[in-house]
Amino acid sequence: MPLYENVFIARQDVSSQQVDTMTEEFTKLVADNGGEVAKTEYWGVRGLTYRIKKNRKGHYVLMNLDAPSDAVLELERNMRIHEDVIRYMTVRVEELEEGPSAMMQSRGGRGGRGERGERGDRGERGGRDRDDRPRREDQPEQAGGENAEKSESTASAESVED
Repeated sequence: MPLYENVFIARQDVSSQQVDTMTEEFTKLVADNGGEVAKTEYWGVRGLTYRIKKNRKGHYVLMNLDAPSDAVLELERNMRIHEDVIRYMTVRVEELEEGPSAMMQSRGGRGGRGERGERGDRGERGGRDRDDRPRREDQPEQAGGENAEKSESTASAESVED
């Protein structure tokens, strides 16, 4: 039988138990249609790149399938109908991955920026007082200013020419 990888995203407001229940329903559906789910991975709640059906986050689940194409079509039809599934994708693969997927492996290695270490040759920043600069004298703005006088004189000169 052909091998497939299916990833679906469930809405952010469903609980992880509801996502597990959905995964079990989809697994049973594949089994009823003559296929088998070799592996399922719950990737957790992750942010979406853009909003999908007013959701900014979603529960990601990967399912590795060993199933006929009819079972995959029925699975996709049910995912399309299911109101908690906001997106799904099924891809045919040559062989299924053994062990954790790339997403699960990268999750362990993450950790943000971590310790930044020393500043090296850049030295310490020290305070941000900026005492080494001369103080700027704040001059009060005049109500009309020179620009107002120039615009009045050009306006009066134009009216004289007309």
